This record gives sequence, structure tokens and C-alpha cells, in this order.
Amino acid sequence: MQKSIEVEYWVVDQDGALTKPGELTNYSEFVEEEFVYPLLELKTPPCESYAALRSTFVELLDELLSKADELDKTLVPLGTPLNSGPIEVRPSKRSRIQKRVLGDNFAYAKYCAGTHLHFEKRNVTDQLNVLTSLDPALALLNSSPYFRGERTANSARAYIYRQKCYEYFPLHGQLWDYVNTVGQWERQLDRLFDSFKEASMNEGVNEVDIDASFSPQDIVWTPVRLRDEMPTVEWRAPDTSLPSQILQLTKEVDSVMKQLYHAEVRIEGDTGEVTDDGITLPEFDTVLDYVQEAIHDGLESEQLAAYLERMGFSVQEYEPLTREIDGHDHVSLDEAREIRLRYGERLRRDVDQLLRK
Repeated sequence: MQKSIEVEYWVVDQDGALTKPGELTNYSEFVEEEFVYPLLELKTPPCESYAALRSTFVELLDELLSKADELDKTLVPLGTPLNSGPIEVRPSKRSRIQKRVLGDNFAYAKYCAGTHLHFEKRNVTDQLNVLTSLDPALALLNSSPYFRGERTANSARAYIYRQKCYEYFPLHGQLWDYVNTVGQWERQLDRLFDSFKEASMNEGVNEVDIDASFSPQDIVWTPVRLRDEMPTVEWRAPDTSLPSQILQLTKEVDSVMKQLYHAEVRIEGDTGEVTDDGITLPEFDTVLDYVQEAIHDGLESEQLAAYLERMGFSVQEYEPLTREIDGHDHVSLDEAREIRLRYGERLRRDVDQLLRK
């Protein structure tokens, strides 16, 4: 089964201030601009094995970091920039429409950097449902508790993205319930496209502009998405983090995905478990409870940690960066710049260690 990784990183200058990537997004087809200026995304090509994906990801990231060094820039693996001045959006018709529809809440999306895992479509209904049940695993990579300097949640990114940015359009940005068929998922996309289109036109957006900028396939920003590329099922739950932690998560999620070839998937109760004989998903309301614990408490929740262990994760192998950064109600602009530089250095050391293994 082919798989790939996409990771977003903040770009800062030598003082730790957010800055534009500049030439960093021009030298490689695997590095792209994001919709805000101080963010870029590294994308691996599809790889058949985890070993190939690991080596490709590490090599591409090492090359990117070397290029950043040449330009006196640093990449930062944190879910939010902690604290900063205003962040500017790259001008695009798509972003302008989103701003018209979401209003001031759209600004929350500007402060979010995440990790996206893609898995080749196989047993798609089971893939959608299993990845939905694994959404609480976002806690394993929580990497910033601060938004605009204030202590917000164990994963400030997940909180502001899901519960603030899409507060009035929850199905466009929050976790969906399990589905019985792929057709059910696609019909939901069609309905949400129609509702977003209607909301856009009510805000004075031209219908031609809406149709040129959006389609049912890209109208949602949910933690689980169906994508035409490759084509894949995309899991977008976690923050960005250190590559060693991202690779650990990728390996374990991939292992669960491979079990779908032969395991029976059923939904029942409130426990959940992945075994060699089958995969039991808890009822959706139970998953939502775990998601809230993942966002607000992270791995400090013993109940959540036990659930993730049952679902196939080696929880003790993870060291969420939030644990290291947390501890104050407020982080100043100067402190945020210092922390960004510190974790930019951690990113470089982490890649160096991965290259030696």
C-alpha cells in the first residue's frame, strides 16, 4: 500500500521572527508554499514501504534544512507559532471567499501547522472509519499549547482550527461520524459544497468564482479526507512535530491500515481495540470524548493513553513537545522567538540522528 507524508513548518529568521520562505519553495518539487507567508509544506512522493518512506522523508528534510541554512532561515516544528504579530495570507480568490464566508474566524487557520498522512485507497469505507477512530491519536504529536501567547489547550492548533475557525461550519472542519459506504461520504461532500456555495453567494460572491475555486472534493478541511491524488485517504489530525515522532506515528498508523486487508472491522461499545483477529471501533460519541481529552489534556489523560495503547500505539515512545513548552499562562513575543529558535535547532539534531540510524 503506497503512503506519503506532508508536514508544514514555520519559517523564521536568525532572530526567531516569522519570515517568508523565499527560495525555499522554489528549488524542489517536494516543497510548496502554504496559504500564509511564513509557512511551507514538505511533501514526499508516494512510497510502497515504510522503510522507503522513512528514508525519502529524512533525505528530503535534510536537503530542505541545508537550503534553509544557506538562506539564514530556520524551520520550526511547532503546531502554532506560540505568539507573533499578524500573519499575512497569500492573496488568492479561494482565500478571499473563505474569509467572506467564515468571517473573522478564518483568521484562526493562519496560526496552524500540521502533519498529514496519505494512504492509498483500498478498503475505503474501513479506512475512513478506522482513521476516524484514531483521531484521538493527535495527542501523540501535540506540539504547542499556546495561541497568540495565551495558554489555550494541550493542542492549541487542534482547538483553534476545529472549534474556532469552523465554529459555525462544523461539518466543514470537524470530525465526521462513521459511514456505511463511500457513497454516503461523497453525498455528504455534495451537500456541504451546496451549503458553502449558498453561504458564499449570500455574502455576495459570484457563482462563477465559487465554481472556479472549489469543488465537492476540496470543500472540507476535516481531519479525515478523501483525495483524488494517488488517490488516497488523508489523515490530517496531528500537529507538526519532530520527524522522529512523525515517523513513529506513521509506522503505527500504517500497521493498522495494513490489518484492514484481513481483519474484520466492527463498531460497538466504548472500549475499542486492535488485535490480530479484528478491529473494534468504539461508538462515535466515545471517540469524540477521547478527541476532547486529546485536545485539552493530551497524554496526561490516563484514559486516553489506555485507549491509544489498545488501538495499536506504543504511547511510551512518544514525547509530545507540548510537555516541554507548557508551564506558563502566557508566552511573550520575545519568549516565543527564543522557543522557535530552540526547536528549530531540535529539528536539525533530530534529522541528524535519523540520518545516522
